[in-house]
Amino acid sequence: MARQVYFPYPNNKPVGFSPATRVGNQVFVSGQVAADENGNLVGTGDAKAQSEQCFKNVEAALTTAGARWDDVTKITCFLVNADDYAAYAEVRNGIFPENGPASSTVIVTALVRPEMLVEIEAFAVVE
Repeated sequence: MARQVYFPYPNNKPVGFSPATRVGNQVFVSGQVAADENGNLVGTGDAKAQSEQCFKNVEAALTTAGARWDDVTKITCFLVNADDYAAYAEVRNGIFPENGPASSTVIVTALVRPEMLVEIEAFAVVE
């Protein structure tokens, strides 16, 4: 089965990876950071604002690949600061108020840019 690649922001394509790939009914969303469609960081120093932008980017990648929030079966969040978990969880719980997907949160020492606090990846199965 061929792998399809998706770029939700075609004017700002990353090099070396695809924001989303799909094989059959499975959609894999690469880790999304708090950059807007033009590549500008959103929410410097604000984990909640960064979480909101990360989820916005995950949703854009899902949509481009033909999936939606209800199709998500697993998310993984990478946080630089454990103290930011509450802000991230507030945003996540707003998207998945009941019966959310499997979820993991990993505390890391850094992300790709030092001002980034949150990164979120997702996996979905489309019917």
